[in-house]
Amino acid sequence: MEVKARAPGKIILSGEHAVVHGSTAVASSIDLYTYVSLRFPTPSDNDDALRLQFKDVGLEFSWPIGRIKEALSEKDIPNSSVPTSCSIESLRSLAALVDELKIPEAKIGLGAGVLAFLWLYSSIQGYKPATVVITSELPLGSGLGSSAALCVALSAALLSFSDSVNLDLSHQGWLTFGESELELLNKWAFEGEKIIHGKPSGIDNSVSTYGNMIKFKSGSLTRIKTNMTLKMLITNTKVGRNTKALVAGVSERTLRHPEAMASVFNAVDSISTELATIIQSPAPDDLSLTEKESKIEELMEMNQGLLQCMGVSHASIETVLQTTLKYKLASKLTGAGGGGCVLTLLPTLLSGTVVDKVTSELESCGFHCLTAAIGGNGVEICFGDSS
Repeated sequence: MEVKARAPGKIILSGEHAVVHGSTAVASSIDLYTYVSLRFPTPSDNDDALRLQFKDVGLEFSWPIGRIKEALSEKDIPNSSVPTSCSIESLRSLAALVDELKIPEAKIGLGAGVLAFLWLYSSIQGYKPATVVITSELPLGSGLGSSAALCVALSAALLSFSDSVNLDLSHQGWLTFGESELELLNKWAFEGEKIIHGKPSGIDNSVSTYGNMIKFKSGSLTRIKTNMTLKMLITNTKVGRNTKALVAGVSERTLRHPEAMASVFNAVDSISTELATIIQSPAPDDLSLTEKESKIEELMEMNQGLLQCMGVSHASIETVLQTTLKYKLASKLTGAGGGGCVLTLLPTLLSGTVVDKVTSELESCGFHCLTAAIGGNGVEICFGDSS
């Protein structure tokens, strides 16, 4: 039997950077997914290897099961119901296996994802042969939560064939997990994120697991549900950025100008709180929806101005802002800044012709544009055919 899991990416609607300094942030799922399919061989296949395929980039890796077991000889017996952190010794052993793969330099960023895969697979399923295929609609390293979506989708597929979750294997189409199962899945995904990022906040994997939106402040996550459908144009500037350096830069600016930056962070907190309130309030008719969208546009513009005050914008981001402003559209960076992605709200009454024009102009600058609905479902799985 084969299982397929899909987990959504995420955007930060408001509060990036300021959240590190105690402000509220609001994050949302988007309907762009990472897909993981898992299939175990039949006895007649006579296969004793664990295979991993990254279909989008044409890379395939395999390991004899005995080799993985040998590398993790110090590891306790796998227990899928108890999320376990990867020890330094295990990480070292798995890193040696990944080094042997000789991943091409241009794709070296996948190495951390392979490490997370090996840990999650061996911890949840133990040492048995299988084929895992990964595809994604999310660009890597652009701030859209691609690594979290990978860890969430992997955890979902692996747990679906474990004793820790109770699922209807005969169900047709996409299926959601129960609340306690989602909690377990999210904890496993967080362990994968720790391997990839070191000290992640937990926002990305939580949004990908539960879907919809999350409000985050001072380490506390609150799930919120949107009562309106919002569409965003997501422009990937394709400019790489150093998140740690950008975060450090904001902290240094805060030390130099403590009072001014405290006001900036307070303003961001107010924007995030108001945004969450608007998103959760019902919109009974088109007029109310238009008014709410106008308010969200203003909040996005204010947030972007404050991000510029923090020093995390970039020439490529400014180009996107100027281009979308010509069409009277509101935009802001999402995530770390310094490049990465920019969000542009697409109002409900906006014509498709305008969207086509702005997309064409942005792509003529060398950027890549994606359209996404926000606040949708979290992780889902499907047994058999998902078409």
